[in-house]
Amino acid sequence: MTESPEHLPEYLARLADEEAARFITDGLLSGKDNVPAIALNQTAEALPESPRRRLRAIRDLIDDAMYIYRDDRPTQVDAWLAPRLHAVLRLTRAEAADSALWNYLALGVAPDFVVWRHLSESKKTVNARYFKGPYHKQAFARLWWSAELFRNGSDYEPVVIACGNQDMLNTALRLDVVDHRPTAQALVRLLAREVVRTGREANALSKAVNIAAATLMYDVIAPDVERDAAAVQRWIEEGEEGLAVHHRPLPVGPTEEQAPEDSVESLTYHFAELFADAPVRGKEESEEGPEED
Repeated sequence: MTESPEHLPEYLARLADEEAARFITDGLLSGKDNVPAIALNQTAEALPESPRRRLRAIRDLIDDAMYIYRDDRPTQVDAWLAPRLHAVLRLTRAEAADSALWNYLALGVAPDFVVWRHLSESKKTVNARYFKGPYHKQAFARLWWSAELFRNGSDYEPVVIACGNQDMLNTALRLDVVDHRPTAQALVRLLAREVVRTGREANALSKAVNIAAATLMYDVIAPDVERDAAAVQRWIEEGEEGLAVHHRPLPVGPTEEQAPEDSVESLTYHFAELFADAPVRGKEESEEGPEED
């Protein structure tokens, strides 16, 4: 199985898409080969040194995640790792939009995690987009952005709930409407209240909410408060000061005001009505009785 890199530099770097593609081999995707760490780091672009870019803290977190979930299905790690990765790797949204950072994390820091988490049991290979792909697919970008979009101010608990349902993570994360905080929190609330339980139901809900957004302006009917850029900047500066993030307790995010409760509840009620009429794949069969194996 693919192992952790033999050489780990001190700080995070960038690996451009075209360079990253060179290291994504069939042997790596099948989990048989390691990434040539020295050659990769000779290709990577160094970033300014900063305590918040120290790779040891990131690698320790990933090692801890793989240890904790060593006896479980790898999908279960997402809900634990997403908020902690976000808290350890304190990025601005502009920085997080740089695919070269995520390429480097996946190939230069933790290719073993990508293989462990995303190796298909049926195909015996990893989809290359988990190493180098869009933010909603790439192994680490998807976790960081899910934490950024589903956190409620400093509270990461909604992230844990959202990432506990793979279809919510895989479908809702790519929708523009999730950038509206009351929308994101309303989706999570329906999961928390078990109105939506299964992956298929989460997928149907996300699609229904996105389609309705074409005619309903969620930011008008459920307004959010103005985002607090200063609070986010203070949180990032704490990372610059080398603040350690403990792994076991759920961390605390930027001290922004939470999404307005009235807006969240209004959309929760509205989305529940949308979901009641949404087609759920397999719903008719499950109502008739259990499917045969």
